[in-house]
Amino acid sequence: MPLVKAGSINVNYEKTGSGEPLVLIPYLGADQACYAFQVAEYAKHFTCISVDLRGAGLSDKPAGTYTTELFADDVAQFMDAIGLARAHISGVSLGAAAGMWLAAKYPEKVITLSLHSAWPKTDPFLRTAVEGWQLIARALDSVPEMVIKGIFPWCFTPELYAQKPEYIDSLAAFVRGRPVQPLDAFMRASAAVIAHDCLAQLGKIVAPTQITFGRHDVVTSTRFAEPLRKGIKNSELLIFENAAHAAIYETVDEFNQRTLAFLKSHSGRQLASARS
Repeated sequence: MPLVKAGSINVNYEKTGSGEPLVLIPYLGADQACYAFQVAEYAKHFTCISVDLRGAGLSDKPAGTYTTELFADDVAQFMDAIGLARAHISGVSLGAAAGMWLAAKYPEKVITLSLHSAWPKTDPFLRTAVEGWQLIARALDSVPEMVIKGIFPWCFTPELYAQKPEYIDSLAAFVRGRPVQPLDAFMRASAAVIAHDCLAQLGKIVAPTQITFGRHDVVTSTRFAEPLRKGIKNSELLIFENAAHAAIYETVDEFNQRTLAFLKSHSGRQLASARS
């Protein structure tokens, strides 16, 4: 797992595959390995670069206020540090929030943008949900157990719990096996979720953008679809009918197929831009 100095912090990342670069930004409480089910397929077509955000995984965890804009700045500096001028950018939930800031502030760095389970500005319902996760994290004094007991039920449909309990157990074991995020770092990252507001910046996003939601997602439901589509002009919307917040785990094959189709449809834009 290589570390690179990006601005004021050391950022951990994994790189695999070949082809145009695809930067994968993790969601709240997770490290770069959260995209394991996607990288296996994506890497057949793209060079996958999965990063640990500040405060998570093996990246530095400095004190101070974290924001989704700061996460985007970190990713931009990370790209500079590894000599990556442009890339496809993809993120789920918190990763998507950081991704939209990245595409708005640094449009020259973004070939395409993939926003999964995203939201442009935190509303009172989402704030209440995340504040609940903060309470659970404090009570359990464990970010992994909070993810399993507090966040998992928002991520998956009741049907998945009923039909594939062993699969839920395997995902829980995966969470417990990853580097543990300190409680204070989770509190700073979750505060960034609560404070997220990129609504006024969406018009600055020029990259082709795929916006996806799970039909049964409650925390970032399709209530956010129209503001994102309206704000990002060159965007398309996709709904996964049999998923909640985490289609990347609940409908893996469909998610990979549909998201790869979008990425591949815009493959070659990096070369074309370099020639122009």
